[in-house]
Amino acid sequence: MKYFFILSFLFCCSVISAQDETFISESKAEQMKLNEEFSNPETTILDPEDFKNFHGLEFYPINEKFIVEAKFVRTPDEKPFLMPTTTSRTPEYVKYGEAHFSLDGKDFVLSLFKSTQPYDEPGYEDYLFLPFTDLTSGDGSYGGGRFLDQRIPEGDTIIIDFNKAYNPYCAYSARFSCPIPPKENDLLIRIEAGVMDFGKH
Repeated sequence: MKYFFILSFLFCCSVISAQDETFISESKAEQMKLNEEFSNPETTILDPEDFKNFHGLEFYPINEKFIVEAKFVRTPDEKPFLMPTTTSRTPEYVKYGEAHFSLDGKDFVLSLFKSTQPYDEPGYEDYLFLPFTDLTSGDGSYGGGRFLDQRIPEGDTIIIDFNKAYNPYCAYSARFSCPIPPKENDLLIRIEAGVMDFGKH
């Protein structure tokens, strides 16, 4: 019986480890994809002066601690609202659900939003928008917060990988209008994961 429990434990740990490796590989791929887009003159959103001196975005080291499994709570009775941005533009969103999770022994809740306007590109029907700020905002990461792209989960759990957190376009150029993360999504913890701040913006 003792050996059975040891084997069960080893199997469990190997599965978890393999799952972590998958998430880490996905995080690395996302970061490489982001750098490729910024390095390509046809897809970059950098201003010409910044593009000329661009050598790649800076990222926090990928850390599996910041890949969290959260309880997903749908909020079907929410009313649409106009989300403030860095300009006069006010896109309409509706709060779709909440992600409840723990990190470093503390409990957190993040709201996830869905645009009320359909996306032009197919495949985004289940897209959720997750903007947030944390204690690195303005102290290592962009002061205006960062974003995560999520998909509506089938069940009541959702994986949030902060290693995939990226900057709004406003972090790179004043030409863009970017949503401002709501105060309810201000995390009182340092999320040292994802893309870091970019120069003067």
